[in-house]
Amino acid sequence: MKKLLDFSKTVRNFLRESKAELKKVAWPTRKQVWYSTLVVVMLTAVVGVYLGVVDFLLTTVLRRFIG
Repeated sequence: MKKLLDFSKTVRNFLRESKAELKKVAWPTRKQVWYSTLVVVMLTAVVGVYLGVVDFLLTTVLRRFIG
């Protein structure tokens, strides 16, 4: 029973401290989130195109040498 009470106190303490820390967080604005998302999507597209071109070129070169 004592272990259960200790666990309960530990959980409550953790939740209390977590809530206090979350109040200190500087949350991004909607505009910041939007622009960050755009940056991620654009960079993902650029990297995808780059890897696609490299893959195509390497495949073409290897086919000429191998087959």
